[in-house]
Amino acid sequence: MHPTLHTELCDLCGIRVPIVQTGMGWVAGPRLASATANAGGLGILAAGTMDFDQLRSAITETRGRTDAPFGVNLRSDAPDAQDRCQLLIDEGVRVASFALAPQPALIEQLKAGGVIVIPSIGAKRHAEKVVAWGADAVLVQGGEGGGHTGPVPTSLLLPQVLDTVDVPVIAAGGFFDGRGLVAALAYGAAGIAMGTRFLLTRDSPVGQAVKDLYLSKGVTDTIVTTQVDGVPHRVLRTDFTEHMVRTGAVTGLPRAVRNAIRFRRLSGLRWRDLLVEGRAMRQAQDLSWSQVVMAANTPMLLKAAMVDGRPDLGVMSSGQVVGVIDDLPSVAELIDRMIDEAETTLKRLGA
Repeated sequence: MHPTLHTELCDLCGIRVPIVQTGMGWVAGPRLASATANAGGLGILAAGTMDFDQLRSAITETRGRTDAPFGVNLRSDAPDAQDRCQLLIDEGVRVASFALAPQPALIEQLKAGGVIVIPSIGAKRHAEKVVAWGADAVLVQGGEGGGHTGPVPTSLLLPQVLDTVDVPVIAAGGFFDGRGLVAALAYGAAGIAMGTRFLLTRDSPVGQAVKDLYLSKGVTDTIVTTQVDGVPHRVLRTDFTEHMVRTGAVTGLPRAVRNAIRFRRLSGLRWRDLLVEGRAMRQAQDLSWSQVVMAANTPMLLKAAMVDGRPDLGVMSSGQVVGVIDDLPSVAELIDRMIDEAETTLKRLGA
């Protein structure tokens, strides 16, 4: 492999190639994370849609599928976040990633236990904050990315962050091939992270009908809406999401309350736990109480589409990159292809 493709991220996480599979709820389970790890990248389990026992089982299953390092994506505002961090320490998980900035105490706990901490950020000031708290690296997602996203494209956000922090930076949002990997490295990033591209592989647990729907979409077939959970969220454009966008908060809140009840049953949390979690979320993200209530929409609407196979009743997070993906390779085939493309690109540039 070209020496340029072995970066400080590889050394930090013990991986062969600087490619990260993001922790997508209901999608990034043991099968996908272990396939990524076995192919040389960093596979990440999505713990946000798992209860504590499910997370323990998922870690055990992943370890049974791979000897390579992998990570777990945690919710920093979960009532049992401290217990989950201790579980990662006890189980020897290599990396803890966070979609929201973890509190300094969680970072300190994880680092003391030998776990690498990599928060995801969407603004320069967020990167400065988590690095000051001790984060080992940051994952920078630009506006092209799926799920919760900001307005600044990767091409502008990435150099801003690189010029600000002195830890490895992982670029996300708009990446799908080896050329993009080389472009990110040229900026100064230590690697790239991808969600939609890994979702559209044969190792992804998402049903074929849902994958086919993704493959039918173009680069303009996603929308960013606050109607999912009160904060900007990039999803596939469907009849359901078009209707949801036209639906105001008056009708959206009752739906969110119903989903909060369903999520409580699914997660096994007590109402008291949900209130504690909601209060922490409100403080950490500066949300209104209506936005906190709407947050329950995210796991349930994603589950309806991704797990239950009902895109007509749910939402599908997606980056704009969906419009340039037209196949379903295995994870191993995808990563091998990307590295070949990256090496070809580097040789062309060198010539």
